[in-house]
Amino acid sequence: MAERHATGTATDIPVATIPNRGSDEQRRCGWCRRVLPSQGSVGRPRLYCGQACRQRAYEQRSATAKAGLPGDVVLVSRNELDGLQDRLYQLRCALEDAQTLLREKPTKAELERQLAELLRSTGRLDRLWVSERAG
Repeated sequence: MAERHATGTATDIPVATIPNRGSDEQRRCGWCRRVLPSQGSVGRPRLYCGQACRQRAYEQRSATAKAGLPGDVVLVSRNELDGLQDRLYQLRCALEDAQTLLREKPTKAELERQLAELLRSTGRLDRLWVSERAG
């Protein structure tokens, strides 16, 4: 079994605030974070994309409660945490390289290369919560 660590916060029901109907914000599944299909103006807004996701979320809430952990604990495996730390280190290095380059009066081509490297280093850090969960 993977080692688990608490590394952040979430809410008891893993769903971000529900956007107002008609807004441009996309609603996401509370478990797998896939975009939920648009819904009419009648009834409660969907929280999950399907029964499987609803069940996984229930199982996680139950396991968290049985373990005596607070509802705002986020569990990640050691491999996931190590991967995130590696990506953040790469980003830091790319930013330091860009800072050094800016002190040296770079050419436009050098700046473009460094910006491309910086973008590559960020990868999908802005969308970490969107990855699907196994199981």
